[in-house]
Amino acid sequence: MKIGFIGLGKLGLPCALAIEKYGYEVFGYDINPKVKDILDTKELPYREAMADEYLQDHNINFCSVEDVVKNSDIIFIPIQTPHHPMYEGTTRLPGIRVDFSYSHLKSGIGNLAKEIEKNGEDKIVVIISTVLPGTIRREIKPLLNKHMKLCYNPFFIAMGTTIRDFLNPEFILLGVEDEWAASKVKDFYRVVNKGRPVYECTIEEAEMIKVTYNTFITMKICLANTVMEMAHKLDNVNCDNVMKALFMAHERVMSPKYLLGGMGDGGGCHPRDNIALSWLARKQNLSYDWYEHLMICREKQTEWLAELCIEKQKECNLPVVILGKCFKKETNLVVGSPSILLQNLLKEKNVGATMYDPHIDQSEPEWSKAIYFIGTNHDAFLDFDFPEGSIVIDPWGMNLKCNNSEYIQIGR
Repeated sequence: MKIGFIGLGKLGLPCALAIEKYGYEVFGYDINPKVKDILDTKELPYREAMADEYLQDHNINFCSVEDVVKNSDIIFIPIQTPHHPMYEGTTRLPGIRVDFSYSHLKSGIGNLAKEIEKNGEDKIVVIISTVLPGTIRREIKPLLNKHMKLCYNPFFIAMGTTIRDFLNPEFILLGVEDEWAASKVKDFYRVVNKGRPVYECTIEEAEMIKVTYNTFITMKICLANTVMEMAHKLDNVNCDNVMKALFMAHERVMSPKYLLGGMGDGGGCHPRDNIALSWLARKQNLSYDWYEHLMICREKQTEWLAELCIEKQKECNLPVVILGKCFKKETNLVVGSPSILLQNLLKEKNVGATMYDPHIDQSEPEWSKAIYFIGTNHDAFLDFDFPEGSIVIDPWGMNLKCNNSEYIQIGR
């Protein structure tokens, strides 16, 4: 198997060097002629761990797009999708938001498509570039031809440690559209990343995973720095000692828990703690009230769910029933319940909603056709017999039995 690269910049070149070390013949093209100088002189103008060592005995074939196509079985596309400098985080947040620029990527894909069409053989094209969800279907797919078998495979690497991160990923993300192409790409990774898990999904899901991964890191840093600022203004609090305690919270905090869609958090701790810390943030004059931000987000998301119920009610003129009052399925407590918040927000909008919870109510009401919203993901609802013609709104993805009803699994 031979590997091609269209783009040998700060991402493409280190990865191409790493791949070559595993015995693959690599063919690469870059629009920037300085890349050939780097390969010829074997001197990298930017810092990249391990790259200098890998450059010294490289045999990468720097060639035309035509030759990359002729000689490669899999062609990786790590072409940049830049943002304007005002969107790079070095200036104040602009009032206007814009998408990335896809002009370089589209130009590179367009040129590649011409050469693949001319060559007349099927080629696996693997896009690495970071894009927003929906971009490949909207901007890239119209440029492809029948010989281009597409996968989306964004890397989780950091500049400066690209080779190490590429060779030792947490997992390999593979947005799949063509099963044959995906199979060949997985064969390739079995050699380069022995034993690393491959996460297969749709191309749109892979687009979303890539940017969500990055913003999750931002979220962690913002929380840690909020604690740092708070600690600076309090007595006898070291921010590192606070956060290091969370390192040990491997069952709830540093774990997969609380990372699936559903309702907001509740109980006797979470909402009240955030609201109390919001008070303390203001008392200490913190630069930003992170805790208020969390509670507003929780409230706005619940309000969005209320609007979904109202939209459906306008369509069918059915009553709204919220199934579940408890703040989570393991308890019969309602303190801080997001389901009750939902009922209150509906009431604000002049929409009455009745509630039923099998952990609390002694008897079931007489069920009739309605809009049923699953507020608490109780197991009892898995076998619930929804009246024919109802609408069931499920934010949890419970896969309920709704054979005679419209079933809306939010976000799934």
